[in-house]
Amino acid sequence: MLSGCGSGQPATSASSAGVKEVTVFAAASLTGTFTELGKAFEAAHPGTTVKFNFGSSATLAQQLVQGAPADVFAAASPATMKTVTDASLASAPTTFLRNKLQIAVPVDNPAKVDELKDLADAKVKVALCAEQVPCGAAAVKALDAAGLKVTPVTLEQDVKATLTKVELGEVDAALVYKTDVIASAGKVTGIAFPEADKAINDYPIATLAKAPAGDLAGQFVELVLSQQGKDVLTKAGFEVP
Repeated sequence: MLSGCGSGQPATSASSAGVKEVTVFAAASLTGTFTELGKAFEAAHPGTTVKFNFGSSATLAQQLVQGAPADVFAAASPATMKTVTDASLASAPTTFLRNKLQIAVPVDNPAKVDELKDLADAKVKVALCAEQVPCGAAAVKALDAAGLKVTPVTLEQDVKATLTKVELGEVDAALVYKTDVIASAGKVTGIAFPEADKAINDYPIATLAKAPAGDLAGQFVELVLSQQGKDVLTKAGFEVP
């Protein structure tokens, strides 16, 4: 689903005559930061609306390959961006940030999870992202690095859905991004673990080759890469390369 913010009035920028919208496909873990940057972009470009499609990077990449119209793609892994570049839909993506996993547990931590190896206990109900999406691929790397076998009770299609399982108390723990723990605003507790350093996700961003919004798409990417963009992203817990 596309969700937008802005006035929706005709664009006044000479470089974007006739263009009213910039459509950005972005990883679910970017929801908070990109929404904030979208509002900043609209303020700097009166009459322009930024519309977002947030979700699993793998799903978004497939939507783009199948012809979904968009201007910018920000993925949570190089592998999902490669799906788009291999289809000649984008070129020269830029890695603009990094993210790492934490263990998310309910505030009362009923299963008394303290470290990664606790997730291998059959009594602990664990949620993971599906392996084909970036947060799931990172979880596999981290668990492999620790030599652990974890059997999740559910596999979710993006990190937000995985975190929700913890927030609702449906599971005892989940592996999600540090930034999502921060964005939960106290609804869950995050536990850092050393193996997360071996499963850091690089996030690439690119203007799409057939971007209907033309110059505005490039200007949105410039905002993300600017110091203003970096400040928003690092405040949310992302690491800038």
